[in-house]
Amino acid sequence: MQPSLMHLKILLPFQIFVEQAGVSRVVAQSRHGSFGLLPHRRDCVAALAPGILIYQAEAGKEIYVAVDEGVLVKTGMDVLVSVRRAIGGVDLNQLHDAVKREFLTLNEQEQNVRQVMAKLEVGLLHRLATFQRA
Repeated sequence: MQPSLMHLKILLPFQIFVEQAGVSRVVAQSRHGSFGLLPHRRDCVAALAPGILIYQAEAGKEIYVAVDEGVLVKTGMDVLVSVRRAIGGVDLNQLHDAVKREFLTLNEQEQNVRQVMAKLEVGLLHRLATFQRA
């Protein structure tokens, strides 16, 4: 690995998904749009939105990874990406469909669960307040 190339690590909650040395650039998506990282860019932290992460390996080949929400941290030549889910692939259309199908749909389900949990919490607090007054 040349010293002017980055080291990329994509972490999932239960495993290391990708560990790649010799990365010349990384393109990721935040809620505010896409951004790119080059080896000598300043250190940064970014919240990632579900989308396609692209990185270019030493051989010049672009590799595509569909990622869920997460965090990207660049320190020096190390780029650490921590996401809940990731899917690798070579066809961008298939990965784009996977993001829509698996990540965005699941986020809607999670929102529904959070709404139900909030209603349960409000009901519990109301009952506790009633019990305390009695």
